[in-house]
Amino acid sequence: MYEAFYNLTAKPFQLKPDPDFFFGSKGHKRAMSYLEYGLGQGEGFIVITGEIGAGKTTLMRSLFRKLENKNIIAAQIVNTHLDASDTLRMVVSAFGLPHGDVNKADLLIRLEQFLRQCDKQGKRALLVVDEAQNLTPHTVEELRMLSNFQTSEKSLLQIFLLGQPEFRKTLMRSDMQQLQQRVIATYHLGPLDALETREYIEHRLLTVGWKGDPNLSVEAFFEIFNFTGGIPRKINSLCDRLFLLGYLEERHMFRGTDVQEVIKDIRNEFVAPVAEPELPDIPKVTLGENKIDRRAGSRDLDDKIHTMERSVVSVLDMFKQILSRPNAPEIPKDKEK
Repeated sequence: MYEAFYNLTAKPFQLKPDPDFFFGSKGHKRAMSYLEYGLGQGEGFIVITGEIGAGKTTLMRSLFRKLENKNIIAAQIVNTHLDASDTLRMVVSAFGLPHGDVNKADLLIRLEQFLRQCDKQGKRALLVVDEAQNLTPHTVEELRMLSNFQTSEKSLLQIFLLGQPEFRKTLMRSDMQQLQQRVIATYHLGPLDALETREYIEHRLLTVGWKGDPNLSVEAFFEIFNFTGGIPRKINSLCDRLFLLGYLEERHMFRGTDVQEVIKDIRNEFVAPVAEPELPDIPKVTLGENKIDRRAGSRDLDDKIHTMERSVVSVLDMFKQILSRPNAPEIPKDKEK
């Protein structure tokens, strides 16, 4: 929507991982180095963890792009809410092998045959498991067992595990020692710092032909970093809303106040609505042709009002009678006023 307004060739802040927008921060470069090191080893496990939206999947897709011209057959699993047997079926499916209506033994045989065929062709097999924090310890052990496929010289399958920080708790369990011994590298992908946040935003804009319109002030970059904490996905979400605001209100300069305006809108959207107080029952009123019918509660209220009115009238009449008597006491002047 705002791409044409700002003369951009594509949407710069999309949420889906896209290797075209890969930004090599210090952390991302180091994580990529660990992945490439692991590929060079050709065996074992590489573990990459990071917060939600830190860029783990984009990192992996960038790696896949580098592998296109190499003899590596890569497969990826992203749905990890599975038990051990279903995970094995997903692995077989990820490598394009038939997996329907067969038992576990047959699945293992098919996978081993495929891996040995790759080796004969001079190719290597790489399995990437995303969202590893959802794996049960039993499923992790099942994956470890797959790394036992090997020839007399080398391993036939290498596995990369990507997950959120809590996956480290699974990895450090006392019953995970066999897996720990096969992990050749592990790295935690942290958030961007303030300077990298600005460079990240400008990198994505330049990727789609940004010529400086709109312009962002130093305060705007600071507000973006302060709200997102340097998490790439949060930066994308906030900047997308910011540019949409700019398009709707034809703004070509974003200041800190503009970012604060968008942040306020976002926060309001995620605030639970306040429950309305319960109002007491209001007497039901039905309009007839020439009369109004009220419920008993309403009639009782009317009767009380009429009784009070009659009492007041009676008191006034009594007061008038007392004042009209010949020997009635005089009212002091200050009282009259």
